[in-house]
Amino acid sequence: MTRLLLLAALAPAFAFAQATPDVAPASIDEPFVVPRLAGPVTLDGRVDEAAWDAVAPLPLVTHWPSFGEAPSEPTEIRLAYDDAYVYLSCRCYAPPEAVFAASFERDLATLGTDYLTLGLDTFSDDESGVSFMTSPTGSRTDTATSGDTGANDEAWNTFWDAEVTVTDEGWFAEMRVPFSSLRFRSDGGRVTMGLSAWRYLGKKNELDIFPAIRPDWGFWSFNKPSQFQTVVFEGVEPRRQVYVTPYALGGMGQSFDLDAAESAYVRADDAVTEIGADVKVGLSDDLTLDLTLNTDFAQVEADAPQVNLTRFSLFFPEQRQFFLERASLFDVGLGGSDRLFYTRRIGLVDGEAVPLLGGGRLVGRVGAWEVGAINLQTGRRTIGLEPDDRLPSENVGVLRVRRPVFNARSTAGAMLTSRVGEDGATNVALGLDADVRVFEESFLSLNAVQTVDSGVEGASPWDTARLRARLERRAYTGTSYSATVTYSGEAYRPGLGFEQRRDYTALRGELSQGWGAGGPFSRHRVEASSLAFLRNADGSTETVDTDLNWDGQFRSGASLSVGANVVREDLRNGFALSDDADVPAGTYTFASARASAGTPGGQPRRASVFAGGGAFYDGWRITAGVSPTWVVSKHLALYGTYELNRIGFPDRDQSFTAHVGRLRVRAALNTRWSLSSVAQVNSAARGGLLNLRLRYNPREGRDIYLVVNEGFNTDRLRASPARPFTSQRAVLAKVTTTFAL
Repeated sequence: MTRLLLLAALAPAFAFAQATPDVAPASIDEPFVVPRLAGPVTLDGRVDEAAWDAVAPLPLVTHWPSFGEAPSEPTEIRLAYDDAYVYLSCRCYAPPEAVFAASFERDLATLGTDYLTLGLDTFSDDESGVSFMTSPTGSRTDTATSGDTGANDEAWNTFWDAEVTVTDEGWFAEMRVPFSSLRFRSDGGRVTMGLSAWRYLGKKNELDIFPAIRPDWGFWSFNKPSQFQTVVFEGVEPRRQVYVTPYALGGMGQSFDLDAAESAYVRADDAVTEIGADVKVGLSDDLTLDLTLNTDFAQVEADAPQVNLTRFSLFFPEQRQFFLERASLFDVGLGGSDRLFYTRRIGLVDGEAVPLLGGGRLVGRVGAWEVGAINLQTGRRTIGLEPDDRLPSENVGVLRVRRPVFNARSTAGAMLTSRVGEDGATNVALGLDADVRVFEESFLSLNAVQTVDSGVEGASPWDTARLRARLERRAYTGTSYSATVTYSGEAYRPGLGFEQRRDYTALRGELSQGWGAGGPFSRHRVEASSLAFLRNADGSTETVDTDLNWDGQFRSGASLSVGANVVREDLRNGFALSDDADVPAGTYTFASARASAGTPGGQPRRASVFAGGGAFYDGWRITAGVSPTWVVSKHLALYGTYELNRIGFPDRDQSFTAHVGRLRVRAALNTRWSLSSVAQVNSAARGGLLNLRLRYNPREGRDIYLVVNEGFNTDRLRASPARPFTSQRAVLAKVTTTFAL
């Protein structure tokens, strides 16, 4: 029955996609030629050269809090270029008390500061873009986006400069981006790109933008490449460079493991010395090769703690820059947190690092095709005290291709992943996907995946498949909707992917109505959704989750959200929440409500809070949390998080309480010296972690890190023998330098 349901849904969807005529993109102004600088410019943040006065300012309108109004403060953003650089300057006038300079931190990403930003769709494809941001402290943040989502990939980094001055009149900024740091196409020296530029006033929650992009697509509307202004640079040719970044690392590590008799914990000291290198090569205007040898991630921040109140695996976001840069090309989402390629399957096992001996990554374009390839070799890793207790070395590979089809903003592609171990274990997955714009902002997304695993025998192609079709309108304002059907086979095994459930058919529907600025709101929306999971074996219902939610953004920048949901669960197998509480097999129906609120982001002191409660299986659950932020000065900021979960099952005399706390301290002497410290405790995991990173960045491409990691046990006496207070410790120093060849 489930097969028939899925085929019935997929068949007309494929037919509709094939028959769709070309749809023109939203209209934009005629392209204009960017002016060349008429004279020299000194990058000092003063914006006082005659060459700048010869360039006309860009016409700006407000994006937030109300679209289309004149900026509340005089703002002069100018764009120009010469043979080597793209320049952006701004005279950001404002009284001193209205300027919010939050931090010197590199890659600062928060609404809690003023910003000047240059956005470029370098391939003029209405899909991908890069952004360069600076603030009144002269901080530098560079990001990338793809898929026309606008959402930022903060791990992308390149070489560029910014200088800022602050006076009683406001703040003044100059940015300089080398053409050699950009990937683009040139037609006889004529380069066409998409462009946007904006000023954000943190204390007013005001964003002044060029061109006049409407906020119809939600928060990231201002950064959608499809809405950028088309501009032309004359007499510019791409410049290919090779960047070589060697590193050296040294330090000491300690671990504590049970001895062979399991009578005591034994400390093991391990001196660490490592060398390695990364190489970035521009093979063509559109194609980049990254090579890595003895890859190291010592400077990566620790994962935020989570409490698992479900029977499924937790999903943790990737934080390693090697995998984050251009990650969107490889992101074949399959709904929720499920995906065909989950980068944390490489180099990590149960959260612990596995050596990466080396490999490479190729990303870019060949003709109309976007191309991505990754191949890495992992080393063996000891997982116990005995020499034979170790994980085998593996070769992992990913090949991704995607190209435009049918009409503007429609794509189709394929992905192949492989995992081959020295012990003979093999896993291969092949996925096909399409994202087709059928009309206006409505899209049809299709996925089909087939897996082959050496540990699975006798399974049919249907059993090892995953299929998904989704029709949706992607917009915040007006009426939006989605309808999704998903099938996952019993033997579907994506060796490099993430999948929470197996052997099911899922049906999901969503309907929302959104409004733009009106009354006290800059935008708000109400949304209803329902999701059902059916077992493939007998068609019975496993889970039904129905949800109603309203969220709003106020003109001030404050936010509010309220919601409720009803869940029906048919558990054939119980699961444990902790040593003290579990959920037995049975059929349950339970309802709960929730609310969350946040203060305006452009304030030195701000916070978000949430609370919820209601029935939980055959008991009850209360949850609450707070996330305060205090920007003490541009040199120091404190970020906290606390979450409480309290669960009770009175009829079974069971209860469970989990506390999660996290404090992050960010300190910066200037744009070169910074300190980041994270301390976190998770009572459900009965442990915590202290992570400290000191960074010296004298110039772009050169870094010195001092990293201290210490894990600790908060419940030492939960078993015999008693656990040591320190579970693991590492003190490391790392030096990296980039050479441009």
